[in-house]
Amino acid sequence: MTGVLLLFLAVFLLNVVPAFAPPTWMVFSFVGFRYPRQNMLPLVLAGALAATLGRALLAKMSTVIIRQKLLSPSARANIDVIKGRLEKRRKLTFGVFLLYAFTPLPSNYLFIAYGLTAMELKLIAIPFFIGRSVSYSFWAITFSAVARRTSLEFTEGLSYLSLYFVLSQCLLLLIVYGFTRIDWRALFNEKKFRWLASGKKESSDLQNRPSMPNGKAGGR
Repeated sequence: MTGVLLLFLAVFLLNVVPAFAPPTWMVFSFVGFRYPRQNMLPLVLAGALAATLGRALLAKMSTVIIRQKLLSPSARANIDVIKGRLEKRRKLTFGVFLLYAFTPLPSNYLFIAYGLTAMELKLIAIPFFIGRSVSYSFWAITFSAVARRTSLEFTEGLSYLSLYFVLSQCLLLLIVYGFTRIDWRALFNEKKFRWLASGKKESSDLQNRPSMPNGKAGGR
């Protein structure tokens, strides 16, 4: 029981960290390799639950800290365009997150981006739990089988991941930033890709509009 609780806490903390935390699949690969005869089901379920709760908290932090405190009103309105699209395609959103959760790809940036929309968390938490339960089982069972048949060290062949991991995390953070800067209304309605105007530029545009006789800004 102590081992399950320690694993739960470790996985939860790894999934709350917004960036540069080691991928959780490596934890289950290590557990499977180090304890090849251990019953993995309780560990996998505890880990999947911890990962889901950790990512849900990360998404909530994204809503409270980034959306509500750091984003401008125009940026929030821009992201709400995506929110409207996702709310109309809930089954598709569920399916995409389910398929993604089967993979070992990092999910931190997805939850940060999702948190920026302020949508309900259960829409992605449920498929994430299901997908991670399957993927963690795969890694634990696979490395258990490897450990029973070989005498390799767990760290052999994994050192190359360090540079790849750092570069990928930097790239994913840039993707999240781009998510907030793309003009989604122009992309969906006009089929044009462009960056969202900055707050200063928007204010300048409003000030430069010709005045109407009644004092309101406008044009012909």
